[in-house]
Amino acid sequence: MKKILFFIILFIVAGILLKACIRADKPEIIENNIPTGDLKEIVYPVQEKNVTINGVDYLQSQAPIGKYGGELIISTIGEGPKTFNPCNTKDATSSSMAGVMYDGLVSTNPRNGEVQPLLAKSFEIKGNDYIIHLRHGVKWTDGKPITAEDVMYTYEEIVFKGLGNPSTMDAMKVDGKLPSIEKLDEYTVKFTTPHAFAPFLRQLSYPIVPKHYFKPYSDKGDSVFNAFLNPNTPPKEIVSSGAFKLKEYVAAQRVVFERNPNYYKINLDNQKLPYLNKLVYLIVGDSNNEILKFEAKEIDVLSLRGSNVAQYKLKEKDSDYVIYNLGPDTGTLFLVINLNNRKDKNGKPYVNPVKHKWFANRDFRAAIDWAIDRKSMVQNIASGVAEPLFTAESLNSIYLNKYIKGHPHNDCVALKSLEKAGFYMRNGKLYDKAGNRVEFDLYTNAGVLEREALGVMIKQDLAELGMKVNFKPVEFNSLVNKLTNTHDWDMAIMGLTGSPLEPHDGKNVWTSLGSLHMFNQRPAGYSYDDRLDWEKELDEIFREGALKLSYEERKPLYDKYQTIIYNQKPIIYLYSPIRITAVRKKLKNIFPTALSGLIYNLDEIYVE
Repeated sequence: MKKILFFIILFIVAGILLKACIRADKPEIIENNIPTGDLKEIVYPVQEKNVTINGVDYLQSQAPIGKYGGELIISTIGEGPKTFNPCNTKDATSSSMAGVMYDGLVSTNPRNGEVQPLLAKSFEIKGNDYIIHLRHGVKWTDGKPITAEDVMYTYEEIVFKGLGNPSTMDAMKVDGKLPSIEKLDEYTVKFTTPHAFAPFLRQLSYPIVPKHYFKPYSDKGDSVFNAFLNPNTPPKEIVSSGAFKLKEYVAAQRVVFERNPNYYKINLDNQKLPYLNKLVYLIVGDSNNEILKFEAKEIDVLSLRGSNVAQYKLKEKDSDYVIYNLGPDTGTLFLVINLNNRKDKNGKPYVNPVKHKWFANRDFRAAIDWAIDRKSMVQNIASGVAEPLFTAESLNSIYLNKYIKGHPHNDCVALKSLEKAGFYMRNGKLYDKAGNRVEFDLYTNAGVLEREALGVMIKQDLAELGMKVNFKPVEFNSLVNKLTNTHDWDMAIMGLTGSPLEPHDGKNVWTSLGSLHMFNQRPAGYSYDDRLDWEKELDEIFREGALKLSYEERKPLYDKYQTIIYNQKPIIYLYSPIRITAVRKKLKNIFPTALSGLIYNLDEIYVE
C-alpha cells in the first residue's frame, strides 16, 4: 500500500479532531461472548461400525432405522454449480455437490473431530507410513469395483500433479516434497511422508475418483481435465461413489440427485442407505428468494439471517420447523487487499502502480481496519446474530488466538495512521503526497445480499476518511477470475470455508506460492524470491507447524501466524455470523453439531 503524507491543512484539522477523540493508542478490549448453541438435548448415535456381509465390507449406521422414500429439498444461492468434477471445485456450491457424489478414504467425526474411516475400512500409522485398507466389494455407480488402483490414480495422477484445484497438493507438501504412495495389494495402499506430518491423515478425505472413467481426460492435460464433468455433462454418463448420484441438472433452476443403490452404507437392519429417493438443490438468485421459497414450503432447510431470527423463533412453536443454534460459523468473512506488484507477460502491471503504493503501505491498511465499523455491521447487517472477527482462524477454532482482542471503530486513529503514511485531506477528499485522489474498486460476488450490504457499509465507512470507493458486485466466476487469473482488482469482500480443527488446511492461502494466496498471488512461473519479510515468516510457520505432532507444540506457531495477519492486515476480518438454521420437523435423524452443521449425514436422514 501506498505511503501517504498529510499536508498543513490536514495537520491542523486532524489535530483538532484528535484532541476531541478518546485516546486509542491502546485498543479497547472487546470480549467475545459467543452463544454456545442449543444442542445439549440432542441424543447422538454412536459411531458407525464395520460390518462384513457376503464378502462386502459395509459401514453400518447406528442411527435409528428410518423410512425409505421421499425427498429433501435444499437451496443454493447464485447460479448453480460450475463443475461436477470433485477434483476441480473452487466454489462452495460445486464442492458441496461433488461431496454428495464422491467419498474420500476418511472423514471427520462430526462431534469430536477425530479422523474416521470412510471408503477405507481401517488405517494404520507406523512412523511416517500410513497403511490404508480399503473396503472389499464396494462399487462405483457403473458396477465396477473400487480398488487400490483408483486410489493410486487419484493421488499419483491428479493430486500430486496438481490437476484441477491444486490446494490438496499444496497442503500435502513438506519442505517442498510430496508423500509417496505404494500399492501393497488390490485393497491396500501405503502412503509415506518425508517427515512426521501432523495434518496428513486428515488430507486423505480428498475424493477418490474412478480411474477407468477419469484417466482418458486427465491424460489430455489441464484444459481438457478442467472442462471434464462440466454442468452440461449428461447425468447418466457420470460414474461416482457417494450416497447420491446425479439425475438432472436444469441450469439456473435445480440440481437433482437420486439414491445410489450401490452405496456401501447400511442401517441397523443391514438394509442399504440412503433412505431418501431424491436430494434436490433449488438454485435461488439471492437470500430473499430463499426465504420466500422456505415460507412457501418449497425448500426444507433455511439458514436464517440475523434480521429474521426473532420472527421465525416466535413462530416456531406452532410451525412445521425447528430452529437450531449451531454457534459461530466455521468459515471467515473478510476484506482482502491486492498487494501484487508484478507484471503480466506484456509488461503491464497487474495493479495500477499508484494504487499499489497505497495498498503496500501497512499504515494505509491499518487505517482501513480502524475505519471499518464492525459493531454496526453486526447490528445492522447481522441484526446482532454475529460477533466481530479479527483473526484468521474462526471463532470456534481450537487454534484461535484468544490474545487478539481487536479494537473498536475509530476514525481518529484511522486518520492518524493515514497522516503517518503521508496522506492529506482537502475538501473532504483524501490525496497521497503526489496529489493523487484516493479512489479504488471494491468487488464482491453479486446475489449474496449480506456481502452486498457489507460493501455498501465499507464504502460509507471509508468515505469518512475521504476515500472514494467504487463498489462493484460481479458474477462469482468473474470475481474468481480476477482474483486468481487476471489479478486486476483492488479490494474484495470474500469468504472462505475453514476447518476449526486444522490450520494447515489454510496453507494454500497463507504460504507464498499457495494457490489461494490471493492478496499477493504469484502467477504461474513466478518464484517467491520477492517475498515480503512477514510472508517468509508465514512460510516457515506453516512448514514447522506441519512437522510438530502435538497440539501443545503447534498452538504457539498458529497463534503467531494469526498475530502476523492481524498486524500486517493483507486481509481484514469483519465478523463471524452465528449459524441459526431452521429445518422441517418431518425430517428425522437430524443430529446437528457445531462442527459439521445440520444435514451432514444425508445418508441417514429420512422423511416421516
